[in-house]
Amino acid sequence: MGASRSPRVAVVLKGWPRLSETFIAQEIAGLEARGLELGLWSLRQPTDTLRHPVHDRVRAAVTYLPEYLKDDPARVFAAWLRARRLPGYAQARAAYRRDLAADRTANRRRRWGQALVLAAEMPDSIETIYAHFIHTPASVGRYAALMRGLPWTVSAHAKDIWTTPDIDLAAKLADCRALTTCTRRGFDRLRALAPKGARLELIYHGLDFAHLPPPPPPRAARDGSDPADPIRILSVGRRVAKKGFEDILDALALLPVGLHWRFDHIGAGPLGDALRAHTERLGIAARCVWHGAQAQAAVFAAYARADVFVLASKIAADGDVDGLPNVLMEAAHQGLALVATDAAAIGEFIADGREGLLVPPADPPALARALQRAATDPALRGRLGAQAGATLRARFSFDTGVDRIADLVRPSMPLSRAAE
Repeated sequence: MGASRSPRVAVVLKGWPRLSETFIAQEIAGLEARGLELGLWSLRQPTDTLRHPVHDRVRAAVTYLPEYLKDDPARVFAAWLRARRLPGYAQARAAYRRDLAADRTANRRRRWGQALVLAAEMPDSIETIYAHFIHTPASVGRYAALMRGLPWTVSAHAKDIWTTPDIDLAAKLADCRALTTCTRRGFDRLRALAPKGARLELIYHGLDFAHLPPPPPPRAARDGSDPADPIRILSVGRRVAKKGFEDILDALALLPVGLHWRFDHIGAGPLGDALRAHTERLGIAARCVWHGAQAQAAVFAAYARADVFVLASKIAADGDVDGLPNVLMEAAHQGLALVATDAAAIGEFIADGREGLLVPPADPPALARALQRAATDPALRGRLGAQAGATLRARFSFDTGVDRIADLVRPSMPLSRAAE
């Protein structure tokens, strides 16, 4: 649906809508509910064929910037003709040239071209820019903000913090009006690079409980001894290296022969064929079901059917790493026992033996032992699931978090204090 009023905040996104970034859609809907008038500018065309209900709650209109400059050179050229007359064009161009000297890539040039289009085509009602992710979207938002003489704010998450060079992060932290990030680990890295007085906020994503299905009734006390009623193990996430799905499969193959289980995975991604082939090599393909990308209703139905939720996050070879995956909080909301790796910011939510079972990353034997323990002990699963849900409700308030983000993003809102 289009926005009923002129937008005052330009939100710059990697792509819209994206099934794997529900937390962003949830936040945008929350900001609108708090009276912010938003417009969305997406760097990429959507690739998902499904939508979550939260996407349909968002009223803001979306504009797609040219994903590749060669695809619409006339639009980029027309934008340049207009942008070069903007008051901050010279300052933005100088910033871009400094960045290009350190990053002579087609991607950097694409960011500049997209920023030209954003700066030229934004309506005059825009008073501030808000970028989700401190890598590419923040570059586009920053250049456009400099051209238009506008303040800009950024939300940093996971991969963008850990794979962006320090010099790029420092430049953005020096320029932005404020930054929010969703894990203590990421906050500490960014604070070390930020100039004195920079406004940084640690704000966990949380879940919007009002728009989620209620937790299911108590689960059956399965213990994996009945081949007709196996333990149901679930994982949700993109099939990429940092999620550790190959480690999960290796762990499943190590479970005792007499333990009966079924593994379900929800999510898309480039490693799908490789993971299926790995199940064949391990001899467990018949017990593994790959559902692909699913809408939210199907994901929550899978949570309700499952007994154990597993996630084996780790640092990928390219440095990519999770933040605090929302799927862990979703599974906790649904009362599931959590088995995960002590990687990324997962330990900021789960304490071993309290909210779940934690094992070292990239350690399939340890993961297998934790899965066996959870699978064979229904009482333990019940305790872990109950405590994870209680911690989620006590410490990860969506409403409080979005209230704070709204204060950071809202146009003309004075920012009175810097991070301690």
